[in-house]
Amino acid sequence: MAWDDTASKVWMDGEFVDWKDATIHSLSHVVHYGTSVFEGIRAYSNENGTAVFRLKEHVRRLFDSAKIYKIPIPYTEEEIAEAIKETVRVNDLKSCYIRPIVFRGYGELGVNPLNCPVNVVIAAWDWGSYLGEEGMANGVDIGVSSWRKPAPDTFPAMAKCGANYMNSQLAKIEAIEHGYDEAIMLDYTGYVSEGSGENIFLVEDGVLHTPSLGSSNLRGITRDSIIKVAGDLGYEVIEETISRERLYLADEVFFTGTAAEVTPIRTIDGKTIGIGKRGPIAEKIQSTFFEIVEAKIEDKYGWLDYI
Repeated sequence: MAWDDTASKVWMDGEFVDWKDATIHSLSHVVHYGTSVFEGIRAYSNENGTAVFRLKEHVRRLFDSAKIYKIPIPYTEEEIAEAIKETVRVNDLKSCYIRPIVFRGYGELGVNPLNCPVNVVIAAWDWGSYLGEEGMANGVDIGVSSWRKPAPDTFPAMAKCGANYMNSQLAKIEAIEHGYDEAIMLDYTGYVSEGSGENIFLVEDGVLHTPSLGSSNLRGITRDSIIKVAGDLGYEVIEETISRERLYLADEVFFTGTAAEVTPIRTIDGKTIGIGKRGPIAEKIQSTFFEIVEAKIEDKYGWLDYI
């Protein structure tokens, strides 16, 4: 991920500052202990303007994550939602990626975070496909990681916390070192959990399957969107425990996520999946998803929040 910071503004604790000035102290609690919760959100440009995708749900999850980690956000959900939209407006962005983050700042060092202030930052920038346009069209190459997702009594998977992603980084680095685009991670029991930053679906005989929540996976907002879209397209979706070998035998496998959107998988551990490229069901779901966010068909779900 790279960006042009020459003219960008970042929202910091209620005020806009220049991108280069959006800094924190090196002894801030978050730097040492990972005490942050965050969201990844996309806005899409269409003929009706610029719309943030499922803004309310993302803000709600941000507050849920903060509640789990006892980080009191000093703003209301409505104020954060408006600040997100204002950040897009101030930077004159169209289609973009938005990153609100809440963290424990400069106060005291030590494991106890409760005496440290809470800071809120929102940034937005132009960003294309996370795994590349080629991957979106033809599929990506994935490896199953040797690193497992932690058990739910060690890290709360429903919280999108910065510290949790150290586990994901290990899997991502391992995947890159082995020549893969991304990793699939198993949960602590050895069943399929998710990617390093994406949820996962597989297709068997026309039926979609995805790991149930509780598989040490994030409660993905795009995951929820795809379940709804697939159902309305007439596909059955089953949330269940999924074994590793089913990935290899599936007709199709694809990732979902704010960054990944809907990205097909063509190989796993060097094994060709299905026809070895984007399959027909993934293509249909992917195209329908983009038709919704690009306002080419009706947004009957109310997912688009216009700037």
